[in-house]
Amino acid sequence: MSQFLDALKNRRSIYALGRNVNLSQEEISTTIKEAVKLSPTDFNAQTTRAVILFDGAHEKLWKIVEAALKPVTPAEAFSNTQEKLAGFKNAYGTVLFFKEKDTVKNLQEQFELYANNFPIWAEQSNGIAQANTWTALAAEGLGANLQHYNPLIDAEVTSTWNIPANWELRGQLVFGSKEAEAGEKEFMNDEDRFKVIK
Repeated sequence: MSQFLDALKNRRSIYALGRNVNLSQEEISTTIKEAVKLSPTDFNAQTTRAVILFDGAHEKLWKIVEAALKPVTPAEAFSNTQEKLAGFKNAYGTVLFFKEKDTVKNLQEQFELYANNFPIWAEQSNGIAQANTWTALAAEGLGANLQHYNPLIDAEVTSTWNIPANWELRGQLVFGSKEAEAGEKEFMNDEDRFKVIK
């Protein structure tokens, strides 16, 4: 198996995350930046934006999520929600992924034939950047999992970190040391998923 496929195999959803990280924050930031920059985008639009949170900023994010969820979560279920969020907060950091909307709009105006596709392609590009970042962090020995508390937290995140109004939050990649491995992953039958046509 190629090194690339090995890297994909090692990228798993790790929920038991800690702060026993041997890489510096600068090394982690560089890895994230390179993974996003090297990810393909439609028309080289480069609409993916990333905000990397460490230390108090990382912890603040998960306090924001908790505060946003409390009013909309049934009281009897909230302790379970708090426990889950505490696991994210105990991780080492979080990458906030955003889609920059003005470029999408400009491309729609320039290329009317493809106007309906540019928002879709921007989402695909963002997803590729998220997956590549996740895989790059896994290759460095870190665990991660991807969350989606947007749009519930969008306004508070934008306000707290002075995020430009044309950036739309699309996902939160939580990362840290792997305190436990993921379980075995099950795959559906290839016959139900793939067609090889000659």
